[in-house]
Amino acid sequence: MSDSPAARLQKLFEGHRLTPTQRRIAHCMVRGASDVAFLSSVELAELAGVSQPSVTRFAVALGFDGYPALRRYLREVAPAERDEGDTPYNSYQQAVQAEIENLRHLSAMLADPAPVEEAGRLLAASRPLPVLGLRAASSQARGFSYFAAKVHPDVRLLDEGGSLLADRLDAARSAGASALLCFALPRHPREVLDALEYARGGGLKVVTVADSAFAPVARHSDLLIPAAVGTGLAFDTACAPMLLGRVLLEAMADGLPDAQARLEEFDAKAAARGLFVD
Repeated sequence: MSDSPAARLQKLFEGHRLTPTQRRIAHCMVRGASDVAFLSSVELAELAGVSQPSVTRFAVALGFDGYPALRRYLREVAPAERDEGDTPYNSYQQAVQAEIENLRHLSAMLADPAPVEEAGRLLAASRPLPVLGLRAASSQARGFSYFAAKVHPDVRLLDEGGSLLADRLDAARSAGASALLCFALPRHPREVLDALEYARGGGLKVVTVADSAFAPVARHSDLLIPAAVGTGLAFDTACAPMLLGRVLLEAMADGLPDAQARLEEFDAKAAARGLFVD
């Protein structure tokens, strides 16, 4: 991909933790990269469907004194003549390309399988196995738990916060749990940190899949394996954390001697019940 105005804008936004409203503004700017440097804050707000103060806060979040400073910067870096035949990625494609890059980073990290193998042993040995994921991470925790239940005898999904969360952690620990798997994605809920601190205080080993090794949950984790999220759209995309979850499933299954037998038993029962149509 050439260094197009849209690409240079995308680089400007990378590395900033933006709110959904701010990402909406960024997305709008990338779509109109050739014209955005000449828009007033009111005009940009109308295009993005946000308030004018939101545009000002967005500029400040990027490190500028205000929107006029951001616009001056855009006039220097965004306008550019495009060569004939140049076909830069549009903003949607850029989001996909960013996720592909996240997967490449994950693949490179897995060149050393030791952390995942250690995590697999911890998860396989825990009976029951509590799996925590709140808010944005709840779908990751639910997906892991769905498949893990096919090979692990007792998986307990914890995808709801509140005062009962500590009770469910206590119940899992009393039943024999030795480890907890946590999926932690931005924005990080405070109650996830509280739950991990409580779990470790009760003797559970905490294995965490997080968006960064420097995520707030790091100090409450015994073993943290990072997988970056995509930030090119209004809401985070989590392909790499999802795939890392499946890798952990594989590592866990390797540590369960009856995993294959349990899978075969499930398949036999599913066929007898006509559970699937394919």
